[in-house]
Amino acid sequence: MPNSADPCPLFPLPTVLFPGQVLPIYVFEERYRALLRRVQETGQPFGIMCIERSSRESALPLHERASRVGSFAHLLQAETHEDGTSSVVVAGGERFRVQEFDLSQPYLSGILETWPLAQPEEDHDLTELRARQLLAGLQRTWPARAAFLAQDAPQEPLLLASYAAGLLLAQGYEANRADCNAALGEPTLARRLERLLGALPCGSTHLLN
Repeated sequence: MPNSADPCPLFPLPTVLFPGQVLPIYVFEERYRALLRRVQETGQPFGIMCIERSSRESALPLHERASRVGSFAHLLQAETHEDGTSSVVVAGGERFRVQEFDLSQPYLSGILETWPLAQPEEDHDLTELRARQLLAGLQRTWPARAAFLAQDAPQEPLLLASYAAGLLLAQGYEANRADCNAALGEPTLARRLERLLGALPCGSTHLLN
């Protein structure tokens, strides 16, 4: 992870990145082209956090519309096109909190603090229960894919939470994005799983594409 005393490049997006998730990003703005060059030169991850309010909804500057909680993004692939834009793929890493924003670069930066999930010993059984409930909730929400979900979903509760969040985010609903952003900010894994379980539209009949 970057030295906590050094500003880390930040890439706010209208989505939420969870640990273990793989996310494709199309880089076209000049400021984010500069961010990508920095990341490629240093080999350091950058931070991704959710834009909570769009520029259409608020006239506040970007850093005041973005969540102060995010995940480190590790560059897996980068392909630069003839027009200077790039298609990149990142993997989500540790969670962080923004201690202070840095506006000195063309792109947003910040002093970040890694923020591991608390793991109370007494939460172990509750975490396992919530993970089972979440998987069952996924199957109720998308019954036509129930068998596939049972086979494909990770067994490790942390990755199951990320998997469930990815399914919710793929639906593109504003409420899902807010719920997933709130889930990322929960203090414990049991609470994250519970938040995601509460966000599932288990009674709906829409199918996963």
